[in-house]
Amino acid sequence: MMIAAALAGVLLAAADRARAADRPVLVINDTNEPPFTTPDGQGFLDAVAGEAFRRAGVQLRLVKLPAERGLINANAGIEDGDLTRIAGLEANYPNLVRVPEKLIDWEFAAFGKHASLPARWDTLRPRPVGHIRGWKIYEQKMADAPHVVTAENPVQLFQQLRRDRTEVALYERWQGLSLIRSQQWTDVHVLAPSLARREMYLYLHKRHAALVPKLAAALRAIKAEGLYDRLYREKVLSLGEAPAR
Repeated sequence: MMIAAALAGVLLAAADRARAADRPVLVINDTNEPPFTTPDGQGFLDAVAGEAFRRAGVQLRLVKLPAERGLINANAGIEDGDLTRIAGLEANYPNLVRVPEKLIDWEFAAFGKHASLPARWDTLRPRPVGHIRGWKIYEQKMADAPHVVTAENPVQLFQQLRRDRTEVALYERWQGLSLIRSQQWTDVHVLAPSLARREMYLYLHKRHAALVPKLAAALRAIKAEGLYDRLYREKVLSLGEAPAR
């Protein structure tokens, strides 16, 4: 009996692997960092997006490209899409189609060495600020700022701040808190309040437009089932600091 049960388990696992192998793979650019995506594939969006793609009948493979290059490549069809972007990019990247169900909310925030510095667009704009190249909200808001330094990745962004090349680093709140904790930096603080809260969406190249309604439906189902909230509590809120409103 035990041997038969074990054999059945092996056969089911083999069947699952075979079905997975039959599903097409979409390569999506990912600018996220922990806790949203992680090198071992255990982040919040690894789980949510991976499950949504599975339900839509495809496999998800994330790649890391610089933010601006990722958008250009996705629009050109070199990669199949971009994981988390604000709404409205279709105007400048016409080959990209937005999945209309949001993937996550991002808390756009400022970080500095002096926690008492108020975080408002008008108070930050005159100061030396840094942001990651290709983050459109910061490029737009800091377009007329007198001293802007861009970085290619979050570690570089925060090192510029810690070396006093900038006074403020503009990033995403939860990812910044995760990086500060992992690097054990005691001289960098998230400033209050958050600058903006934006819904972030998955974009696909237009050749995959038929998948858009399937992915939107899968994301809605994941939320309705309570899986989305459970994963968010486990993988994001476990950092222990609620976002500023």
